[in-house]
Amino acid sequence: MRVLLIEDHPTIRDSVARALRDSNYAVDVASDGRDGLWKAEDAEYDAIILDLMLPVMDGWQVLKKLRETRSTPVLMLTALDSVQDKIRGLDEGADDYLPKPFEMDELEARLRAIIRRSSGESKPQITLGSYQLDLNQKALTKDGEPIAITALEYALIEYLALNRGKVVTRTALYDHLFDEDNASFSNTIDVRVSRIRSKLGKDFITTHRGMGFSIAN
Repeated sequence: MRVLLIEDHPTIRDSVARALRDSNYAVDVASDGRDGLWKAEDAEYDAIILDLMLPVMDGWQVLKKLRETRSTPVLMLTALDSVQDKIRGLDEGADDYLPKPFEMDELEARLRAIIRRSSGESKPQITLGSYQLDLNQKALTKDGEPIAITALEYALIEYLALNRGKVVTRTALYDHLFDEDNASFSNTIDVRVSRIRSKLGKDFITTHRGMGFSIAN
């Protein structure tokens, strides 16, 4: 999953970005509202973490402009913690609101929840044939036993699972699995799909020639 973090405080920005990357998210960052809005409109993100007190363009302006063109889930992260601020944020299009200071575990739980809800999933466990995908633990199991897959393989399976019933293009997979600084080649997707099939069976992921991939239900 690819996340945009719009936060001007360097210590918070760096620590949150590092923690999210450690949890297998691809993370882009912006330090002011104008740059954040440009990135939010230019790329496909699974969620946006948005501070309100930003230079150049504040978070309220970013959210208002973003909602004119995008429905990307937004988690507001801010020191403005009055009830009225929370109401305003939710009423103007935010999906969740977390006051500072915060615990990183809670931020990640809220992030997982808004991503899951935006994909139409009510539960954190997804059944894929004889396999079980746990979105909270970021793990794949079979008959209760964990399956050894890499972080990138998990991320690819997770994105396809959250888009079951759809054919996902290579470009979409690449855009949602890698951040803006990643220099991997696009054929990385085909290599990872091949490795997943070698572990889970050739029918686990279906190739739609000239279109992309889908995953078994």
